[in-house]
Amino acid sequence: MIRRRKQGTTAAPMAIRVTLDRVLLDRRMSLTELGDRVGITLANLSILKTGKAKAIRFSTLEALCRELNCQPGDILVWDPDSAAEAGDDDGRAVAAE
Repeated sequence: MIRRRKQGTTAAPMAIRVTLDRVLLDRRMSLTELGDRVGITLANLSILKTGKAKAIRFSTLEALCRELNCQPGDILVWDPDSAAEAGDDDGRAVAAE
């Protein structure tokens, strides 16, 4: 069963953090350049970079890793303490409408 959140509520904190900004800084690459290389819109990359994304396709992750010459673990970090500090998350999936 998929639960739906009411419009206007904030999403539960995630234990997965996206560190794309750090990897881009290390590679001295802009978000625009990465988007051009991978074929992803700047808006979608921005959502990913700011941690607002709730999912990522493996094909997208593969393309990012290929262009950034990195491993998935360089972009995605599991930090259970960040989710615990921000609030209780029961780990169940939440789908957007």
